[in-house]
Amino acid sequence: MILALFGGALLLWCAAEARLRHRIRRRGLPAVATVVPESDVHGALDSAPLLSFATRPVPGGGTAGRSAGRTSGRTGGAPGVEAGELVLTRPRGHTPLRRPAHLVPGGSVRIAYDPRRPGHAVLAAEEAGPRPLVADLLWTALGLGCLAAGAVLLLAAA
Repeated sequence: MILALFGGALLLWCAAEARLRHRIRRRGLPAVATVVPESDVHGALDSAPLLSFATRPVPGGGTAGRSAGRTSGRTGGAPGVEAGELVLTRPRGHTPLRRPAHLVPGGSVRIAYDPRRPGHAVLAAEEAGPRPLVADLLWTALGLGCLAAGAVLLLAAA
């Protein structure tokens, strides 16, 4: 039972993350982020780097940054529009075992972020490479395997 629930939850999580990344890459605002040096040992071991970028005005008079991840206030732009807010976040869907060599502290990387929630950022497709697809397929296979094994065990017990 628990194995089937774990497999089902893993499949739902994989689908939600893949949909979120796809939506942000398609509809999000492009930006250039800087890889920030980690202040603690555990953060330096994380495969997803800590990124810093400034938001920009959203067309239509909304704001680009209204999240808990922002670190600075209004810096100018049109009345009622907050631009230039500094956001610190880790990219979504970045799950390799080791941090790629091009994501060194101080380096620049292209990203896309959700203007309503700037803390939701993903690496641009060119920066992420083919590995996210492979990781998504592996997580999906694990979820399907757990779901199938749980279902077989439930049927065997009945």
